[in-house]
Amino acid sequence: MVPLSWYLGLSAVIFVIGLIGFLIRRNLIIMFMSIELMLNSVNISLIAFSHYLNDLKGQVIVFFIITVAAAEAAIGLAILVALFRNKNSIHTDDISVMKG
Repeated sequence: MVPLSWYLGLSAVIFVIGLIGFLIRRNLIIMFMSIELMLNSVNISLIAFSHYLNDLKGQVIVFFIITVAAAEAAIGLAILVALFRNKNSIHTDDISVMKG
């Protein structure tokens, strides 16, 4: 059986990778992918705690997080397509000024 600390370590590493990717990169697609990485690292830790505590509440919360992440990805990509059509770029430096 894999110890709980390994799952938490994996979750922490994935969260840090997502955080660094979000803070350093200026491409909006990479920023959305980094947010998804951070959400999935939280899911890993919730499922690990749920398994080791023999409680299904953590796994139920993970389903809600996955639902919210899917909605966030759909809305975010729709906004991204609209920005690309208007500005012809998806870098945050190019779209920092939003004029009507």
